[in-house]
Amino acid sequence: MVHFGHANSLRQAKAMGDYLMVGVHSDAEVTEHKGPPVFTEEERYKMVRAIKWVDEVVEAAPYVTTLETLDKYGCDFCVHGDDITMTAEGVDTYHIVKAANRYKECQRTRGVSTTDLVGRMLLMTRTHFKTGKDEYSVGLPPEPSLEHGATAHSPWTGVTQFLPTTRQLIQFSSGRAPKPGDRVVYVAGAFDLFHVGHLDFLEKAAAEGDFLIVGLHTDPIVNRYKGYNYPIMNLHERTLSVLACRYVGEVVIGAPYAVTAELMDHFRVDVVCHGHTPVAEDVDGSDPYLEPKRRGKFKSPVSGNDMTTQKIVERIIEHRMEFMLRNQKKEKKELAAYEAFEKSKQAERADHAGDQ
Repeated sequence: MVHFGHANSLRQAKAMGDYLMVGVHSDAEVTEHKGPPVFTEEERYKMVRAIKWVDEVVEAAPYVTTLETLDKYGCDFCVHGDDITMTAEGVDTYHIVKAANRYKECQRTRGVSTTDLVGRMLLMTRTHFKTGKDEYSVGLPPEPSLEHGATAHSPWTGVTQFLPTTRQLIQFSSGRAPKPGDRVVYVAGAFDLFHVGHLDFLEKAAAEGDFLIVGLHTDPIVNRYKGYNYPIMNLHERTLSVLACRYVGEVVIGAPYAVTAELMDHFRVDVVCHGHTPVAEDVDGSDPYLEPKRRGKFKSPVSGNDMTTQKIVERIIEHRMEFMLRNQKKEKKELAAYEAFEKSKQAERADHAGDQ
């Protein structure tokens, strides 16, 4: 998948230099070394290109980064997060560039990983947005839990709670407001499991003006019109996912479901867009886009992409066993690597204490 954790790594990487090239592996390489990808390679190329810190994408980049690859594209060094990635044989994929001192590390984003997100879809867990007594989970089956003696989780991909901060929001934000005379476009929705369907729609919506504002609905609102355990990603996670998109100027966190006159006047909205997906009625049975339609400021651009969050979930469910095995193998491999890493650190500390 392509999620805000990847975007955060790319943001940090861009800050280390002047021009950021991102190598994206092919489906064949990902399948061999990690397991089946959620998004196809073409979808991943498009998603990564749309992250606002990326200058260029290298398609079908080799899984093990070599000096020849860096030299071919004129790269001074390579950046990766502070977790370990390995080939199917258990080899560190960055061992060559590390040995040549052409490797730098950034901090991975705690609380999110592809394994985590795939696990949410496989288990249909609600823990990612439950905050105590949430009325929209009443009557649903209880959460699955680990039994006594269950296998420990990898510290890199285990399911954890994402804890957003104001600093992260500032880092992801463009920090600019619409200029005088800018045509302001407003769209709203869940934007759950941010994918190419969202991306193509936002590109079309952005083309309707000069500054695009995205309103993100709260978790209870999304759950009301999508049902069951949606959204898969909570409001804070969805906020960073959308902010990382190069077409987006600003995000309204917890936007109202109905696009009201007050909202349009406050943000000086010139046009309101919605795609061709069905629009659920508001709680009072009214059309949430009644006001922009009344003003003649509603448009429904054709994105040419029919991808939906539901289709992403269906991909996972359809290949349930493959993804369960993928997660189990990846966590087992990472856990072994982490334990070896911790032992080496302990040995270093012991040697240091002996020298003293």
